[in-house]
Amino acid sequence: MTQEFLTTVFGWMTVLNIALLALTTLMIVALQDWIAGVHGKMFQMERTEVKRAYFRYLANYKILTIVFCLMPWLALKLA
Repeated sequence: MTQEFLTTVFGWMTVLNIALLALTTLMIVALQDWIAGVHGKMFQMERTEVKRAYFRYLANYKILTIVFCLMPWLALKLA
């Protein structure tokens, strides 16, 4: 594998993960009450707990995307 190939892979990985993060965030914001009710019933959780779980999910996904996608791409671009 060449450096150019890895740069391309990490670049597209970053774009796809950020797009998924944005889509998920928009869906949670737009359908927050309805989806919190559905997930609350599925997992026997209160709506406030579900909303906290959404926030944790989005925060963790963002951190993982930065660490495992964006930073390797940036390091390869600078090398």
